Amino acid sequence: MTQEFDYIVIGAGSAGNVLATRLTEDADVSVLLLEAGGPDYRQDFRTQMPAALAYPLQGRRYNWAYETDPEPYMNNRRMECGRGKGLGGSSLINGMCYIRGNALDFDHWAKAKGLEDWTYLDCLPYFRKAETRDTGADDYHGGDGPVSVTTPKAGNNPLFHAMVEAGVQAGFPRTADLNGYQQEGFGPMDRTVTPEGRRSSTARGYLDQARGRANLTIVTHALTERILFSGKRAIGVAYLHGDASQPTTVHARREVLLCAGAIASPQILQRSGVGPAALLRDLDVKLVYDLPGVGANLQDHLEMYLQYACKQPVSLYPALQLWNQPAIGAQWLLKGSGIGASNQFEAGGFIRTRPEFAWPNIQFHFLPVAINYNGSNAVKEHGFQAHVGSMRSPSRGRIHLKSKDPRQHPSILFNYMSHEQDWQEFRDAIRITREIMNQPALDPYRGRELSPGPNLTSDAELDAFVREHAETAFHPSCSCKMGEDDLAVVDGQGRVHGLEGLRVVDASIMPEIITGNLNATTIMIGEKIADRIRGRQPLPRSQARYHVAGDAPVRGRPVRG
Repeated sequence: MTQEFDYIVIGAGSAGNVLATRLTEDADVSVLLLEAGGPDYRQDFRTQMPAALAYPLQGRRYNWAYETDPEPYMNNRRMECGRGKGLGGSSLINGMCYIRGNALDFDHWAKAKGLEDWTYLDCLPYFRKAETRDTGADDYHGGDGPVSVTTPKAGNNPLFHAMVEAGVQAGFPRTADLNGYQQEGFGPMDRTVTPEGRRSSTARGYLDQARGRANLTIVTHALTERILFSGKRAIGVAYLHGDASQPTTVHARREVLLCAGAIASPQILQRSGVGPAALLRDLDVKLVYDLPGVGANLQDHLEMYLQYACKQPVSLYPALQLWNQPAIGAQWLLKGSGIGASNQFEAGGFIRTRPEFAWPNIQFHFLPVAINYNGSNAVKEHGFQAHVGSMRSPSRGRIHLKSKDPRQHPSILFNYMSHEQDWQEFRDAIRITREIMNQPALDPYRGRELSPGPNLTSDAELDAFVREHAETAFHPSCSCKMGEDDLAVVDGQGRVHGLEGLRVVDASIMPEIITGNLNATTIMIGEKIADRIRGRQPLPRSQARYHVAGDAPVRGRPVRG
């Protein structure tokens, strides 16, 4: 007999785990959660130790390891597009930076037809619902949610404090909370880490509450082949379990909830017959509904590193040496403290580079070591770096199915740097970062510029550096956007246009990428739509104040530039 459930959730990631947990709070509702990857092994330091965040990106156990098509504006490089695989999804392998985006991102979303209840003040209660912040609840933060959020503590690496101070000395604002009243400025960066120093993925935060419920069934190593339809209604899912060659079929009495992420969700829709008719016809996929926006509007954040030698032995360079790592691991394992308990992104900032930007268009992550995000190309000396990149690029990409075989990756093209605004923003970002690094607060630490190198100064030289060295920040989104326009795939409740019994709930439904890291906002989306699915009244709108730059200058008078 074919199994039946009220809801089938495809993808146990940042949104899927939220839905599975919230829906099974109603004891009379049955939920099947399908995850293509494996368990979130708690004994595996690669996913559980915050400082080990680069390790899961280096293999394929926890990473889909997608690659883009040759990017035409980036020297035709095939670029990384890592996505989480396993319980927790990308929250199992991300950098654990807890950033929600800017309030004006959501107000901007809400101006689109059908998205009126996605203002910042509508979303803020759901950010708070999801969060337990170690410093306690206030107007902006929650105190009893599933996701543990840890704030940087006094006594952390002196480079963090110097970097924040340098940003202020360069004339930019200081902010005490990048997720509070004012995002714009430089300040400490929260992280999704438990008080015991472990990664707070949605598997740990949400699924741990729900794993023992009789009305939740979790199946790992379950690769979704396609969504099943009766006419225009989604009625179930066919998936391949493990190495099976024949799919298992399950039926949904109420809804199928697609939460596979910004790369896999459009791919699954297209494989199921939902997407651009011409593309599906070429692949001999039976058309269920012609929806041109499926896989369109793809967006991401690009970033680059500005690296400097450090004159004092205060960087994390010694932690990269194999002989020092057993002691670091033991302190983390036994006490939940030390270098291993932090993702080491404890300071950052958001700035406007030009007055025409109404809210910040550049993000900084500061790191007290000089190394690539994926753990490669470590500089063999004490150093530090700023990750810097633009936030709302006008460039748009797409995802196209290449085969009906669910094991074959799709064609991914972001069209990075295809708009002149991109180039201007990155030139500005490099020059401003150099100015920040030249401030007095960093005088005791700043050595020579390692990358891009002080000799690269002209527009052409900076452009060439970006073209060859910029990397993804691993924030793909917007490929099944919310709204009512021609490219919209879902409405403001995640319901797929033209179909019944099917929603998409993940980062793919963002209409436009947010100003910052995506994980917190993806969890919020899951919380907000979970209430809609359950027929609950939305949480009351927040009354919290938030910063709007208005006519404020981009920055004040620098101390030294």
